[in-house]
Amino acid sequence: HKKQKQMSCCCAIISTGEVGVVERCGKFTNIAPAGINFVCWPWYYVAARMSLRLQQLNIRCETKTKDNVFVVFDVSVQYEVIREKVYDACYKLTSPTQQIEAYVFDVIRSTVPKMTLDQAFESKEEVSTSVKNQLSHAMHDYGFVIVKALVTDIAPDLHVKAAMNEINSSKRLREAAVEKAEAEKILIVKNAEARAESQYLSGVGVAKQRKAIVDGLKDSVNYFSGGTGTGPKEVINLLMVTQYFDMLDSVGTKSGQSTIFIPHSPDSVMDLQNQLGAGMRNATK
Repeated sequence: HKKQKQMSCCCAIISTGEVGVVERCGKFTNIAPAGINFVCWPWYYVAARMSLRLQQLNIRCETKTKDNVFVVFDVSVQYEVIREKVYDACYKLTSPTQQIEAYVFDVIRSTVPKMTLDQAFESKEEVSTSVKNQLSHAMHDYGFVIVKALVTDIAPDLHVKAAMNEINSSKRLREAAVEKAEAEKILIVKNAEARAESQYLSGVGVAKQRKAIVDGLKDSVNYFSGGTGTGPKEVINLLMVTQYFDMLDSVGTKSGQSTIFIPHSPDSVMDLQNQLGAGMRNATK
């Protein structure tokens, strides 16, 4: 009698978020859902377990920009297995992560060399979109869907980064110097305008003061001439002597005055008057 090999019924537990790939003697037979599944071992068995969860692959890719600066791109690819294409995801690719990494390298190294370093920093979204579109088209046939492709960091060489910081610092200092110079210019202009306005108002005040003095002298001359019968010349002489003594009183009573003494007497008032009169007459000739 020939001995027959016995078959035993075994149970396979598939976790939530996964599916099992069942094979019979190395040939695919069916997809086992999450939960408990019975298989006739040893002919049938769960050959692989495929996760349906969202997965993330972090990739670092070094490349060169248009202005010959080497930079490292950090790219995060989020992908998941298409439930209806578990067979393709399991059997068509030996290593999906290596395939995704190869496509990312291809896109990065064909896109970034067309940009300068500044453009690369400004075009992170464009690079991310290019990576996602290329991967989505290529990986769909293998049973994978690309959810996101994110450029998380761009890291140039440390010396280049330090040089960029120096350039930015110099630019900021130059802008600050320009702003400071503009502020000082405005301050100088405003001070000059204030001095001009002050001098104008001072001149107006002096003119009004002199006019008031002249008007007062005129009224005084008219009063003395009409009330006493004294002539205008005598009245003017009297006023000048009065002003002379007022000046002496002011110089003598105020402390801290810097005074230059010149020959002075009541006759000096007459001499000053004669000199002023002679000067006026010469000027009118």
